[in-house]
Amino acid sequence: MMKPGAGPGADEMRFSRLQEAYASGERTPVDVVHEVYKRIAARGEDGVWIHLESEDKLLARAQELEARRADADELPLYGVPFAVKDNIDVAGVPTTAACPEYAYTPEESAPCVNLLLDAGAIFVGKTNLDQFALGLVGVRTPYGVARNPFHPDYIPGGSSSGSAVAVAGGLVSFALGTDTAGSGRVPAGFNNIVGLKPSRGLVSTRGVVPACRTLDCVSVFALEASDALCALDAMAAPDEDPYSRALPAGASLAMADISPEELKAGVPLAGQRDFLGDDEAQSAYEKGVERIEATGAAVREVDFSPFFEAAKLLYGGPWMAERLAAIEDFIGAKPEALHPVTRELIAGAARYSAVDAFRAFYRLEGLKREAKKAWKDIDFMLVPTTPTAYTIEEIRADPVALNANLGMYTNFVNLLDLCAVAVPNGFYANGLPIGMTLIAPAFREGFLCAVAEEFPAGAG
Repeated sequence: MMKPGAGPGADEMRFSRLQEAYASGERTPVDVVHEVYKRIAARGEDGVWIHLESEDKLLARAQELEARRADADELPLYGVPFAVKDNIDVAGVPTTAACPEYAYTPEESAPCVNLLLDAGAIFVGKTNLDQFALGLVGVRTPYGVARNPFHPDYIPGGSSSGSAVAVAGGLVSFALGTDTAGSGRVPAGFNNIVGLKPSRGLVSTRGVVPACRTLDCVSVFALEASDALCALDAMAAPDEDPYSRALPAGASLAMADISPEELKAGVPLAGQRDFLGDDEAQSAYEKGVERIEATGAAVREVDFSPFFEAAKLLYGGPWMAERLAAIEDFIGAKPEALHPVTRELIAGAARYSAVDAFRAFYRLEGLKREAKKAWKDIDFMLVPTTPTAYTIEEIRADPVALNANLGMYTNFVNLLDLCAVAVPNGFYANGLPIGMTLIAPAFREGFLCAVAEEFPAGAG
C-alpha cells in the first residue's frame, strides 16, 4: 500500500516500528511521549486539538507502562499513543462535540477508550470535529479548521477532522473517529491515511454523543490497515449498549489470508461513475482499479443504483430527524450555541413525520434486497472515497450542497450494514491526496484489511 502520512517521522509511529523499538530497547514509552509533544509543538496552532493532556500526565502513564515492561507481550497496544474525537467520553476530560456550551465532564470513559487503555495505549488528547459530527468537511467548528498537512487551502474532511490530521501529521499512531455517513473515511482520503469503519455495533457506542444512534460507529484512523485492525480488535466487545453486536460464529478480526488472483472486485457501471467533472479524481480511480486488476483480481461492474439511492436517504429522510432527537432539548434551549450550518440542518429535520420515517424504512428494506444481489458475484467493492475535493473557501461559500457531494460514495454504507476501509490512492497535481475505499458485507473487517494491505501503491 502507498506510504501514508505527511508529518516528519510519521512512519516511525506505525505499530510495528514502535514494537520493534520497544523490544530492542532503542526507545521507551517515555521517549515516545517526549517525541509526541515535540511534534505537537512543531505543528503550532493547527486546529487539531480541543483538549491536550499535560505532558506530566502522559509521562506518568508512560512510566507506569515501563514498570510493566515484562507484561508487554500481553498488551497489544503497549506504549502506542492515540487521540480521541471529542464526541467520545474520556473520564475527567470535557466532552464538547465541538460545541462549548454543550460541554460536560464524564466520570467514566466510553468502553472503547477503556479497552484501548487496558491494551496498553497512551491517551494524548481530544480532537476537533464538525460540530455534533454533522458534516464531511471539518469546517463546522468554533475551534478552527484542522490544517490539512498536504495543502492548507483544502478541507481536512470531517467530521473526524482532528483525528485524521493527528495521524497524518505523525502526532499519534492512531486515533478514534466516529462514522455515520462517512466521517471515518472522508478525512482519511484527504490525509493519505487508512480509515477503518467497522460493522455497526462491533464497537460499543456507549459514551459517544449520538448523531444517529441506529447508524453510528466508532472508527479508527491509522497509518496501516493492520494497525487499524489491531486497535479495532482491542475495542470490539459487546456490552449493554442496545445497538452492540458480537462477532457472529465463524467470523474473526484476524488479518485474513488472501490470494489476489482468487478475488472478485466490484466497481460501479461505467455510466454510473460520477466525479462531478473532476478529471484528476476520475483518473486516479481508474488507475487504482487497473492496479487491483494487475494483482490478478477479477474486476466486475455492478449496478450501483440501489447504493446511490440508499445514500440519498440519509440526508433526505428521517435519519436527519434522528439527529434532532439526539440533541433536541439542547437545541431547543440554546439554539444560538450551534454553528449556523449545524443549526439550520438539525432544526430543519423537524419537518419529517412518523409517516415519512416508515416510508423511508420500507424503501430501505427494498434497497437492501436489491443491493444484496451485487454481493453474489463479488468479494468486495472498490469505490472513490470522494468524487472530488474542495477548498475551505469553496465549502464556506456553499456549505450544504458541496458537503452532500462528498458523501456520494460513503452515505449508504451504514444504512446497508456494510464495513469499509479507506486507503490512499495517489495525489492531485497540487499535492492533495486522493482516496479509494474498499467495502464488504458486515463482519469482514479482517478480509478487507488484508486486501487493503495488498493494495498497490499509486503515483505521487
